[in-house]
Amino acid sequence: MNQGESRSYDKEFKLNAVKLYHSTGKTLCQLSEELGVPKSTLAGWVHQHNKDGAEAFPGKGYLKASDAELSQLRKELAIAREERDILKKALGIFSVARK
Repeated sequence: MNQGESRSYDKEFKLNAVKLYHSTGKTLCQLSEELGVPKSTLAGWVHQHNKDGAEAFPGKGYLKASDAELSQLRKELAIAREERDILKKALGIFSVARK
């Protein structure tokens, strides 16, 4: 592989690599050499799995369930704020005393 090329790994490979790291007691350096994965990449996988657990490695273009829910709630909040602002303007227009 040439310098600058990035390789993608599937979720199963990442999970197996993290499982090997936890079960064998090998260092990140040893395991990264055996798997042919850069040490920093493997360290990132371990960190992400420790942080997110079962939600780790959702795949390209996909969000974790918690992030998807947060995104949906933000959209709903934006719509509710827009509706509120429209109602405030309408109330102001209709409550003005007519001359």
